[in-house]
Amino acid sequence: MVDVTLSEEEQVEALKKWWRENGRAVVGGLVLGLGAVFGWRYWVDHQTGIAQQASIRLVELNQSVVTGNRELSITQAKQIIENFQGTPYAILAALNLAKVMQQSGESDAAVAQLKWALENSNEASLKQIIRARMARILLSTERLDEADQIVASADDDSFRGEFAELRGDIARARGDKTTARAAYQEALDNQVSNSVQVRMKLDDLAPLEKG
Repeated sequence: MVDVTLSEEEQVEALKKWWRENGRAVVGGLVLGLGAVFGWRYWVDHQTGIAQQASIRLVELNQSVVTGNRELSITQAKQIIENFQGTPYAILAALNLAKVMQQSGESDAAVAQLKWALENSNEASLKQIIRARMARILLSTERLDEADQIVASADDDSFRGEFAELRGDIARARGDKTTARAAYQEALDNQVSNSVQVRMKLDDLAPLEKG
């Protein structure tokens, strides 16, 4: 920027000249830099505030669901979905809303909420939970083909045991004991969460006929 071999006066003059030519760019860079820093800080604080609000709303919704306050649960869930779209809180609110609908015997409405949650979630594990819940509702209403499609679309991950159990339930509902037995055994082999229940289902099936 400045030649150190110049005299003091020459250095001052050189600095003035450099500032005339580059000062505006320097100031602009500083302004942009500070703006980026403070803008980022504002964005982080804003996002933190949103998360805190959504967390409080979700806790209130969970309490309403637990206490069986159907109308309040529906209102709270819809508000969270509307006000916090694009966040996991909206997805969790939709899951709660689906639960309320299912408990009220509105299976179609529950499935619709779960489909929305599945389409709008970016979290792999959460999507697996949604698929499992949807499949169970479809199974309970004897929509076996739809339940089968949901299970077939599931990823092969740590939820493998849960979906193997669901395949067994679907096969058993169709009267296919051989397929059901194999699916339940697969569930047990892959650390299904409720292994005692799956073992009971497997034991309830008639033993294989010996040739």
